[in-house]
Amino acid sequence: MELNRTDYQIMDLLQNDARLMNKQIAAEVGLAASSCHERIKRLWAAGVLKETKTIVEPSMLGYELSIVVMAKISKHGQINIDALMDRLIALPEIQQVHLVTGQFDLIVYMIAKNMNHLKEVARAAFSDTEDISAYETSITFDSRTDFGVPLRPDETSNRGATQRGV
Repeated sequence: MELNRTDYQIMDLLQNDARLMNKQIAAEVGLAASSCHERIKRLWAAGVLKETKTIVEPSMLGYELSIVVMAKISKHGQINIDALMDRLIALPEIQQVHLVTGQFDLIVYMIAKNMNHLKEVARAAFSDTEDISAYETSITFDSRTDFGVPLRPDETSNRGATQRGV
């Protein structure tokens, strides 16, 4: 799919605020609302736009701990890595699972209400399985997250420059 300047402008606006109404986006990029709507539908259909989610603040619901888990996959777990990753991400406390290179095979981001809850979830996810041979947990003190994709700077509003300090 070939993208033009207007497509990039639309993606930049949506990355910054997915709640924008079509009419607002159309006015910002200089299109009729119907034309803008068709472009957005095309971006979704082509898979360029992937998801829209509302992010809930975990601490507001009692999840006081944010944890990074580095895990090694056992020989048994190597048989079906996709099933292992699907099993892990299905646990409600696990937010992300990444298959990576390096000393560990998986990096897992999860939340827990307290240390006892962390122990329960870690045991269920990593200890009580033949798929994981070893794992380490680290409590996150603070974090910054930006899931935006850098868009061509000549065709966007310099989103990355302001948010990333470039």
